[in-house]
Amino acid sequence: MLVIPGQPGRDLCDSHLGVSRRDLLRVGGSALMGVTLGGLLEKKALSAKEGKSGGGPGWGKAKSIVLVYLQGGPSHLDMWDPKDNVSDKVRSVFSAIDTKIAGVKYTEILPKLAQVNDKFTLIRSMSYTPNGLFNHTAAIYQMMTGYTTDKVSPSGQLEPPDPKDFPNFGANICRLKPASTPTLPFVMLPRPLQESNVVGKGGTAGFLGRAYDPYTLYPDGDDMDMSKMDRIKVEDLKLRQDVFVNRLERRAKLRDTINAGMPSIDNAVKDYHLNEYYDQALNLVLSGKAREAFNLDKESATLRADYGRNTFGQSLLLARRLIEAGTRVVEVVWPKVANSDNHSWDHHVGLTDRMKKQSGPMFDTGLAAFIKDLDARGLLSETLVVCIGEFGRSPQKGVSTSGNGNSADGRDHWPYCYTGLVAGAGIRRGAIYGESDNTASSPRKDPVHPGELLATIYHAFGIDPETMVLNHLKQPRELVQAKAIPKLFG
Repeated sequence: MLVIPGQPGRDLCDSHLGVSRRDLLRVGGSALMGVTLGGLLEKKALSAKEGKSGGGPGWGKAKSIVLVYLQGGPSHLDMWDPKDNVSDKVRSVFSAIDTKIAGVKYTEILPKLAQVNDKFTLIRSMSYTPNGLFNHTAAIYQMMTGYTTDKVSPSGQLEPPDPKDFPNFGANICRLKPASTPTLPFVMLPRPLQESNVVGKGGTAGFLGRAYDPYTLYPDGDDMDMSKMDRIKVEDLKLRQDVFVNRLERRAKLRDTINAGMPSIDNAVKDYHLNEYYDQALNLVLSGKAREAFNLDKESATLRADYGRNTFGQSLLLARRLIEAGTRVVEVVWPKVANSDNHSWDHHVGLTDRMKKQSGPMFDTGLAAFIKDLDARGLLSETLVVCIGEFGRSPQKGVSTSGNGNSADGRDHWPYCYTGLVAGAGIRRGAIYGESDNTASSPRKDPVHPGELLATIYHAFGIDPETMVLNHLKQPRELVQAKAIPKLFG
């Protein structure tokens, strides 16, 4: 075992290369034949370099990802999976409209997305069976990490973030696929993941260590307050002040150990930048490239208006600029204000008015402009876009499924069937994957578990979803216990 000074008990399996369970078994079974871990890593590195690792449709197409996270659980029935010939308790109050794809209907809430749906795939069969996952915090944790926690109350409330947590998928990506230029690897904005007083659960690097936490940008103000978004500066990012010195020291020791004692591994991983990039983050703050990414005034007034002059739209515009500057992962968490009665997706009451006047128009305008802009700039070919919430809303209005009260036009939490959007990085254009039943209560075909969506994300980055990481107890765990869905790629 290669032990890095200053990292008690941590071996190279916890390096950013990653090793799958079958790799570990292969090393154990072949040691007598002279196959060492160093040799295995060298073969893995060479195989990846030659494009022979993993493979299949979409493998390694993504250089970056933007997750548009609709916290609260948007109603699929009232957005992009409307149903006819159902009772008034199920049917959306919003009219169905035609889209760019013949035979595919959305509701009137999404007129702009309806005209760009030839650029993405809609998954109408997201689904999981809840086990303490009927409420937001636990469901968010599952969506972001691929795992459920040991302590889940019946209501789904969890304890605050903990160093023993599983990592947010963005942290895993940045560890396994370091940026090729010195840049901010992982940014979360304009607000943290939050349910009641539990803030940030599922949004940290967990047992990977704080060095892989996202850089956070949480400006003051509500969804419509543009004063802060208009003055965003790179200095507003919250940087982990306890990370840099220790991280630099560990990286230096790692480099020295490898160079001095194990040249074969050094050769195998020399192209993976073990000692670079994350540790340049402090210098990055002073770099012109980073500053330029945050300068929204560089964009035309027309384009900024196209995105929507609100926090959500401008956050998406900033996400595009960050991706252009080399950021690997951007998570746009919306609404800006957790549990808001205005722009939240948690529509227990007042769904009709709130979706029609508030959340619907802001979402439709911003996401449609973002997808069109990425495509026009050629960025969509290498940028994976995922838009999803932690669950959908109940097929019947006015009923309780999670213990919450609901008005006559409100819908409760519903994890059994909901909708997600994926685009870019080889994802099929103009496609519908899966199908819900006649009331959008459950998938009729091709159900997709949140873990499978995460596995597909890893796959798009050329990362085997079965890659092993060591948790806080140094136990090997898969990135996610699920398979990618190759049929989502064209």
